Amino acid sequence: MSEEWFDIVDDHDEVIGKEKRAIVHAKGLKHRAVHILVWDPNGRLFLQKRSMNKDEFPGRWDTSSAGHLDAGESYDHSAARELQEELGIEGAKLKALFKIDACEETGMEFVWVYETIWSGKIKVDPVEIETGDWFSARQIDDWILKSESDFAPGFLKIWKRIRPDV
Repeated sequence: MSEEWFDIVDDHDEVIGKEKRAIVHAKGLKHRAVHILVWDPNGRLFLQKRSMNKDEFPGRWDTSSAGHLDAGESYDHSAARELQEELGIEGAKLKALFKIDACEETGMEFVWVYETIWSGKIKVDPVEIETGDWFSARQIDDWILKSESDFAPGFLKIWKRIRPDV
């Protein structure tokens, strides 16, 4: 597998260089990522349980799909690519919701959060995802109140933005 390269960005999310993934994470350099929320027509959210092989937050529950932007890649392109790679979803209509500035909870990533409604089949990538399932917002709220440590910090930041009363 070839080494992944990411754009390094400044405090305003402007590209100032590029670097290998391992160095970006080791040095805590600011970079870019996307998170996608996949809802079913009944309003349930698909959550993934991160693979135990992940270098960050293995075994924790996270957004439906997420990933880094490759160097030179746009947020929109990355969101569509991650959906296809992680969940086998192609052709979904993605809606950009909001952007989160790089911070500790996101691993120093500027993150664009997207959502889509999907009624088709989901095929998880076993390298990236241990398992996944559909949950109502109330189930997620209750789960977070009971065991917040089950979730990746980035997901919690996103969920609290969507559901500020939780």
